[in-house]
Amino acid sequence: MLIKAFFSLVLFCFYVTPAFAQKFGSENMILIENSTGEVLLEKNANEVVPIASLTKLMTAMVILDGHPKMDEVISIEQADVDTLKHSRSRLPVGLSLTRQEVLKLALMSSDNRAAAALARNYPGGNNAFALTMKAKIASLGMKNTVIQEPTGLSPENVSTASDLVKMAIAASRYPQITDITTDNKNQVTIRGRIVNFRNTNRLVGKKGWDILLSKTGFTNEAGNCVIMQIQLAKKKATLVLLNAGASSARWSDVLKIRSFLQTYAKLNKNTDIATISKK
Repeated sequence: MLIKAFFSLVLFCFYVTPAFAQKFGSENMILIENSTGEVLLEKNANEVVPIASLTKLMTAMVILDGHPKMDEVISIEQADVDTLKHSRSRLPVGLSLTRQEVLKLALMSSDNRAAAALARNYPGGNNAFALTMKAKIASLGMKNTVIQEPTGLSPENVSTASDLVKMAIAASRYPQITDITTDNKNQVTIRGRIVNFRNTNRLVGKKGWDILLSKTGFTNEAGNCVIMQIQLAKKKATLVLLNAGASSARWSDVLKIRSFLQTYAKLNKNTDIATISKK
């Protein structure tokens, strides 16, 4: 038994060194194993930074916690138009959709008008939504997180990778959120014609990827960001990547992390990664 433990430790050290030697394009990151909560990789994980559209996972949880009628029709209004960043949207003012459809567009396609409409139609309006979101953040123990609005456009929506992994784990417990964020496309009828919307995470639906939760984000202040929960060899892991300088750097980091996890899955199929690391 001691020999086996020693051999596992040697293998662990052999494989972990290249992983930590890798240069990650994301300025802030964290990777945890879900079953143990063990931090496997991290980089500046406690630095407070803007989080862009990763915000929308929190928006979705607050909306769903209110148990609204998801088949209720709500409209996109002028108040939902982005006047801060002037981001584009294919949802015209006056468009009416069910709350379920709006939620899907906010999460899967990261549409800002959709997220704004969800908050505006929250019981009590935007002010009540903001107070409820603040309480949700506190309930999740996200002590370094401040979210001022539902879209992520504001640079004042800030958090840390360590806090956001808590948000990701919480969001993964909502079947509607996991179903939507792992769907790769959606069709919406707008003014009599069918418009195709796609997931902002290009890896969703790709062969060889078992993605359980996903959300991307980008603003000039936040850089390229992504939250993902993935499964490899029957083990779940959650990653948060923040402030990558380019979209390609963000996806390169995801591939490096996946390779890292695959190595450990091969190391011992019947033992948790965190268990091996403690031997």
